[in-house]
Amino acid sequence: MKNIILIGMPASGKSTVGLILAKLLGYDFIDTDIRLSVAQDRPLSQIIAEDGFDRFIALEGQTGEGLKCERTVVATGGSMIFSDRAMKALSENAVVVWLDAGPDELARRMAGTLISRGVATPVKMTVGEIYAARRPLYKKYANIRVCCAGSAEQAAIALRERLISERLI
Repeated sequence: MKNIILIGMPASGKSTVGLILAKLLGYDFIDTDIRLSVAQDRPLSQIIAEDGFDRFIALEGQTGEGLKCERTVVATGGSMIFSDRAMKALSENAVVVWLDAGPDELARRMAGTLISRGVATPVKMTVGEIYAARRPLYKKYANIRVCCAGSAEQAAIALRERLISERLI
């Protein structure tokens, strides 16, 4: 059975919606940010601070590329889309869902937490600038886009119904 790969900006709801969706579907759940942090034995913000943007992107890509699973909802890191190889590997036998909350909503959700969240940027950027830079890549890799303006539970239920009604899983 297909995996469901969630992509999108930090604070778009990938981890929360993904966990609820996995429960609704009876799927397993994996968060690649947690996998990367555990493998490196340090938080994402520390990896970025110590190793830099390019190394972080490489490590994140390796995490995605090496993931082997079935019937799993996978919440990817927001910058996973910078690794074409990882996205190609993750997309095999999967539906890729872009959880999109829009730049204003994301800025509200992430107020004051860009660094602690481990948001990877090559230079200091605003949430709007990060969104603008990543949006074309989210659009490129996504099979479907879901707006996440309501609660995580509402988004997960709506996504489940869409995946079933469109026979994507």
